[in-house]
Order: sequence, then C-alpha cells, then structure tokens
Amino acid sequence: MSLQKINTRNTVLILMIIAAAAFRFLSYKYTALSNFTPVGAIALFGGAYFTDKWKAYLVPLVTLFVSDIFINYLYTSKWVLFYSSSIWLYLCFALMVLAGSLIKKVNVGTVGLASLAAVLIHWLVMDLPWLYGTMYPHTLTGYGTSLVAAIPFEKNMILGDLLFGTILFGGFELAKSKYAVLQGRKQLAL
Repeated sequence: MSLQKINTRNTVLILMIIAAAAFRFLSYKYTALSNFTPVGAIALFGGAYFTDKWKAYLVPLVTLFVSDIFINYLYTSKWVLFYSSSIWLYLCFALMVLAGSLIKKVNVGTVGLASLAAVLIHWLVMDLPWLYGTMYPHTLTGYGTSLVAAIPFEKNMILGDLLFGTILFGGFELAKSKYAVLQGRKQLAL
C-alpha cells in the first residue's frame, strides 16, 4: 500500500476526530448538555480505525487533552493543564480506545455495545468517591451515592456517544465505500 493511501486515511480520521471534539464546547454554552459530548465516541472511533495502535491512543487522547485546556479555561478563566482527577479521566479514555480496538466489524450492534462499555468505564471509574475530596464519603456507600448522583450525566454521555458514534462510524464507513484510499490494509488486500 502506498504512503499516500495511509496518509490520506489518517488525515481524514484526524480531521473527523478534531471536528467532533469541537462539539465539546456546546456543553459549556448549554449546561443541559453537560456530558452530552463526543468524547467516548472519539476514543472508540480512534481505537477502531487507526491501524497503528499508538495513533489510536495518541490522536484521541491529545485531542481530548487540548480541548480540555480550552474548556477548563472557559470554566475557570485559568489555563489548567492537569487537575486532580486528570490521570483517572485519561485512563478512562485509554480504556475506551482499547474497547474501540476490539470492534472487528463495524455495525450498529458492535458500536452500540462499545458505546455502552465506554459509558460504564467512565461511570465506574470517574465516580470513585476519593476523586472528589470530601464530596462523598470514601466508603462503599459513598461510592453508591456518587454513582446514583452521576446517572443524569452518564445518560447524557450514552446519548452523546450514540449520536456522535453514529456520525463518526457511519460517516467513515460511507466515505470508505466511496473512496478506496480510505480503506484499511485488510480491505485493500481483498
């Protein structure tokens, strides 16, 4: 396969991820959309489509990191690179990329299941009570309280993952069917 085919495919994947990440800024303007973002879909998409696994992790995580800097500035009027739960958040996204890399055949069922897995990863990890200081007791009961309090946010996340997953996965599959240069190595070998 020529270098041109690889570069074109990667360029399209990166541009789609960046375009989707721009939608993260809607939740700042419209608070009802809190957590209704493309972050899970971006991680799954990167994991599913980048043939080089280091790109599958690097591109979505860097995109999310850079957009976090701007979003944090909007909320705090300060340039914040890392905050107390950053490492946990990016661990979640890395696990979501891993879940995306397990998608072998893209269809409604596999993308839907992966979206659900992404939300479960985020919900179970990001709502650990010690991530929020004294907001919740650092007990099993505190964890349960945190999980229950997060349900509206996680509901928005699954809706965002499903919508943006449909756009990203569906858009790329449609583009692949029209432009051979976007097909992966396995598909070109057929």
